[in-house]
Amino acid sequence: MDIRHNVSLREYSTMRLGGTATHLTEVNSRDELRQAAAWAEERRLPAVVIGGGSNIIWRDDGFPGLVIVNKIMGFEMRQEGHDFYITVGAGENWDSVVERAVAQGLTGVEALSLIPGTAGATPIQNVGAYGQEIARTLVSVEAYDSETRQMTTIVGEDCAFGYRTSRFKTTDRGRFFITAVMLRLTRANPEPPFYPAVQQYLVGHEIQQPTPAIIREAVIAIRRAKLPDPARVANNGSFFANPVVDQAAFNRLQATYSDLPSWPTTHGRVKLSAAWLLEQAGFKDVHDEATGMATWPTQPLVLVNERATSTTQLLAFRQKILDAVEQKFGIRLEQEPEILP
Repeated sequence: MDIRHNVSLREYSTMRLGGTATHLTEVNSRDELRQAAAWAEERRLPAVVIGGGSNIIWRDDGFPGLVIVNKIMGFEMRQEGHDFYITVGAGENWDSVVERAVAQGLTGVEALSLIPGTAGATPIQNVGAYGQEIARTLVSVEAYDSETRQMTTIVGEDCAFGYRTSRFKTTDRGRFFITAVMLRLTRANPEPPFYPAVQQYLVGHEIQQPTPAIIREAVIAIRRAKLPDPARVANNGSFFANPVVDQAAFNRLQATYSDLPSWPTTHGRVKLSAAWLLEQAGFKDVHDEATGMATWPTQPLVLVNERATSTTQLLAFRQKILDAVEQKFGIRLEQEPEILP
């Protein structure tokens, strides 16, 4: 193993903030991952596995253990009847996975186009966008279990998926080092109803029978028009999840804010637009002099690091937003990126 020492973590988060890792290594196979985990365990050091860093933020104190950068590749596809099973290495670029699936005429993940990060990160917070989420297509997760020190397979039903969450983010946070995911897709055209922004794109382009490729084109066009590229602008994508409230809370809010965007969900609960809440709370296209942070002009959910030099500054800006939204609406937003350690 090539283990580096005292490595700045700024280049291992797309927010480009954070301290130093005591140790860091890259792994390209399951054996290398097991070796890295064993190396850390022998020295009684904490270990964490990361992908592209698009959904993580490092604390200013850094990480006092071994950071393992997952570079495990692989893309295998097999057909069973009308279903296609794709096994993807956790280190694969997620958008490349979507591109290859769509090129085969497969549907199920095309609306998840242009989401930054690696395939192994998608189950952790049940990545979703434009009406699709990974839970709907994920068959299983292959992972190294740091408790049993064995490789294991976890079927989708046992991942405890919820809205932007899973067991990997909650009860088993840090336990499993994901090495591969298996998806089940079908060769067909996507079925309506489509997400409003996608539907608007289809209407504007006079498309009545969209293919997976057309939905992918639509999503890419929408995302590029409203979201910054993390390779050029330091950000973690949407920083806050859309809040889900009960019907009584929604009725109280709607009585005051009749134009509040909302979508019905399961068990009589209602999803609200976090972006709308931020705008109403005064955080549209804000550039905060005190912290060096900002909200992206066309999408206030995206917090941008313009000139912040510490995670402390980011968290101070985050707190301003949380407090303002809670004071105005009585809703406590939940952030999507994970703060490590």
